[in-house]
Amino acid sequence: MSKMCEICGKKPMVGSNISHAHNINKRRFNPNLQSVRALHEGQVKKMMVCTQCIKSGKVVKAA
Repeated sequence: MSKMCEICGKKPMVGSNISHAHNINKRRFNPNLQSVRALHEGQVKKMMVCTQCIKSGKVVKAA
């Protein structure tokens, strides 16, 4: 299963963990994805959606 929002296309970002001694390690910032039953093109579909899309009302949840 991909780690991508099906509405806005938000994906993981790459960054660095930097310790006090300035040791640098690569890390990933994953989006906060939730599995939601939503109406999509008139059909009820299970989707992986980021929480910002849910909050902003871009997703209509199925009853």
